Amino acid sequence: MIGPVGAVPTPSAGNERLRVLLAVEQLRRELPGGIGRYAVGLLDGLRDLESAEPVATRSSPLLSLLVSRAPGIGGAREDPLAPWGLPIRTSRLPSRLLTRAWDRGLAVAPSGFDVVHAVSLAFPPVRHEVGPAGRPIPALSVIVHDVAWRLFPEATTSRGRSWHEAALRRALERADALIVPSEPVADELRKLGGRGPITVVPLGSDHLPAPDDVTTQALLRRYGITGGYLLTAGTLEPRKNLDRLFAAYRTARPSMPEPWPLVVVGPKGWGGSAPGPPPTTSGLPNGVIPVGQVSDGVLAGLYAGARLFAYVPLTEGYGLPPVEAMTFGVPVLVSTGVPSAEVSAGAPQAAVRVDPLDVDAMAQGLLAAATDEALRAELIAAGTQLAAGRTWAEVARGTVAVWRSLS
Repeated sequence: MIGPVGAVPTPSAGNERLRVLLAVEQLRRELPGGIGRYAVGLLDGLRDLESAEPVATRSSPLLSLLVSRAPGIGGAREDPLAPWGLPIRTSRLPSRLLTRAWDRGLAVAPSGFDVVHAVSLAFPPVRHEVGPAGRPIPALSVIVHDVAWRLFPEATTSRGRSWHEAALRRALERADALIVPSEPVADELRKLGGRGPITVVPLGSDHLPAPDDVTTQALLRRYGITGGYLLTAGTLEPRKNLDRLFAAYRTARPSMPEPWPLVVVGPKGWGGSAPGPPPTTSGLPNGVIPVGQVSDGVLAGLYAGARLFAYVPLTEGYGLPPVEAMTFGVPVLVSTGVPSAEVSAGAPQAAVRVDPLDVDAMAQGLLAAATDEALRAELIAAGTQLAAGRTWAEVARGTVAVWRSLS
C-alpha cells in the first residue's frame, strides 16, 4: 500500500516521485468493458513497475484513484478498487452525476497532484497552477481509445455520438497529452488538432489467468459441444459486425471437415439484434451458439481450446480480443479495421485479415484459418510472438514516460 485512503499528496519537484491521480470511473460501472480492462491492466502494470524497483531508489509514480461514490455501501459487493490498496479520492456524487458534472465543469479534479490521467473521455477538468519549472500543474493526460462514432456513425446511438464528440473536443482543447492505442487513432486525432502531443502506447495482453478447464468443459457440455469449435468474443453490438460474421460462418460451415460450432462470448451491448445465450437462438444460423458473458478463467479456457478465433468489427481503436487469443496459441482472423494484429512490413502475418464488409472473403478466411495446417502453424507462431511483446508493464512504462514529459 502506498498510503492511507484519502491522503492528499503535495506536488513533486526535481527528481522526486510524480504524484499521479488516475480517474478510473469506468471501474465503478456494472459492465466496465474494454475501458475497464485497460484501467485494470494499467494499474497492474504500474504495480509491477513499482515492485521491480529497489525501495531505496524507487522512482515509479505515487498513485491515487479518483472515483464516484461507491454504490451499495454496506452491501456484500466488494469494491473493485480494493485489490490495489491505493489512496482513493471519492466524490460525493454517484457515477452518472459525477460524469455529467465533469462534462459541465461543475466538478474538478482535486489539487495536489503533478498529473491527472483519465482512462477514457470521461475526465475531470483541472485547475492549473504554475509548477517549479514554469509548467502547469497538474498536467492532464487522457487516453482516447477510438473514434468509432466518427467512422461508422450508423453503428452508434445518436446519444453516444453526441457525448463522444463533445468529450473528444474537450480532450483536444484541455489535455496536455493524449495517449492512443494505435497509429490509426493517432492519425484521426492529428486531423483534428489539439493542444497536446499524441503518443501511441499499444495495449497489453498478459492479463488473463490460467484456463479454468473444469468450468470451461462444463460450459461446453452444457451447450452440447464435445469436439472442436470456432470462437468470437466481445460486446454484442452493431459495431462488432456479428451479422456478417454469422453469414460468413453459414457459408463456410458446409465446406468444413466437421460442423464446428461458432461459440459467441460477450455481454449484450446496445442494439436489439445482439443474440442472447441459448435457448434464445431463433434467427441464428445453425451452429452459432451464444453463451453470454463468462469469467476470465473460462474465457482463457475457451481461447485455449478454440480451433480459431474470429473478430471482424467494422472498426476498432485497437482490438484486444485477438491479441488475447494469440497468447493462447490460437489462429486468428480479423477485419482490416483491427489495428492490434498488424505487423511490420516483411514480418510473417499474425492473422488472416479480411474486409469487414465482404462476407465471401470472410467465409474464405474462416475456412483457411480453420483447415490449412501450414497457414495455421504460421499464424500461431507469428501471433504468439506478437502477443509476447504486449505486456501491461510495457503499457505502464510508456504511460509513465508521457507523464514525466509533462512534469
